Amino acid sequence: MVAVDHLQAATAADVVARIERLPVSAWHVKARIIIGVATFFDAFDALAIAFVLPVLAPLWKLAGPQIGFLISAGYLGQLAGALLFSWIAQRFGRVRALVWSILVLSVMSLACAFAWDYQSLLVFRTLQGLGLGGEVPIAAVYISEITRAKGRGRFVLLYELVFPIGLVGAGLLARWVVPSFGWQYMFVIGAVPAFLVLLMQRQLPESPRWLAARGRAREAEAALAIIERETEKSLHQPLPPVQAALAVPDRPAGWSDLFGPKYLRRTLVVWTIWFGAYLVTYGLTVWLPTIYRTVFQLPLEQSLQYGLITQFVGLLGTLTCALTIDRFGRRPWFALAFVGAAVPLAALWFIGAQSALRVLTLVSVAFFFSSVVSIGAYLYTPELYPTRARAMGVGVATAWLRFASMIGPTVVGLMIGGGLENVFLAFGAISAVAAIVTAAFAVETKNRVLEEISP
Repeated sequence: MVAVDHLQAATAADVVARIERLPVSAWHVKARIIIGVATFFDAFDALAIAFVLPVLAPLWKLAGPQIGFLISAGYLGQLAGALLFSWIAQRFGRVRALVWSILVLSVMSLACAFAWDYQSLLVFRTLQGLGLGGEVPIAAVYISEITRAKGRGRFVLLYELVFPIGLVGAGLLARWVVPSFGWQYMFVIGAVPAFLVLLMQRQLPESPRWLAARGRAREAEAALAIIERETEKSLHQPLPPVQAALAVPDRPAGWSDLFGPKYLRRTLVVWTIWFGAYLVTYGLTVWLPTIYRTVFQLPLEQSLQYGLITQFVGLLGTLTCALTIDRFGRRPWFALAFVGAAVPLAALWFIGAQSALRVLTLVSVAFFFSSVVSIGAYLYTPELYPTRARAMGVGVATAWLRFASMIGPTVVGLMIGGGLENVFLAFGAISAVAAIVTAAFAVETKNRVLEEISP
């Protein structure tokens, strides 16, 4: 059981030492599942628009720029949501921020189902973006903070796999739901995570690291005691002894935690990683079903099937990353993945995009590699910042994700009239630049304690 000398209060150093001794247990898996379900539906809701647009485009007679703006408006909301909920998580706690973001994305998903025209869907989708943008980065912060350094990459990324699974799930359900019941039901399904809120509040204690960093030592002790008790219960044996505590500086968060001498290079590199990865991830894949339908004149069902194939290949990429990230490290994997995305995109520009099958094949290869970085960034970014500023650091970084996701579809909409090849060339060039920046300047964090990486 929990040692008596820890019953009164837990300092930040105590919290770190006690978390580092905890092996992965049934409690950690439970926490990963509860938050994972919410993240699954975050991904589902984020991509649902891609699978309803092939119906809405002819129904509402939408032009290319309108489609691009509708896609991008959701990401504008996500950009604002990433900043808003990262501030909430830093000020009021990780669990509270998660609960509020889930409520917003669920309620507004239901509102999208009742949209009556382009303008109404545009407004509802933008508001839904607030919740979509807030949930995933704060979830990544929470999972990182309850996990020890050894095997952290594998543990966190196996959780993060639920996001690409949600993307694939959106494609699978869309193939059945959209033709059979109508596009509105994709958004009705997206409201399901509202039911998770009560379970999350009852089953997940606040992050002990965050509580200790805020000076709430007794609450940190109470939260950590729950985790230790549940871990010991699931292991059926006493916990390992606490090792020497790592000294944790006691100072308030400030902009120097993002832009000071120690952190500026990290911040600029990780912004490049987010922007480069997600410009490809969402700039292309959100448009793909519509491109297959309108440019190549494929039937609706085949267009959705091709989009699903690409999502499935991306899922394989994320699984590969999760299983190998702790062996190969963050920097080499990310740099290699950016190169792997750049080459097939450049090939499409060079040999041409005359057939849907060629586009499917080469974009799927690019998506395999871009998915490695897309999922890996959720592991890597929380590792780069101290607890006092971690949520804000991750939130600001993922704002670049939203910015890339916002302008990517719009760029495709504007450039598609001049030929798909130019779009692929532009995205391939951005991936190549990101590969160079990552290889040259990224910090390796493999198997290091969070407070050692970011004091």
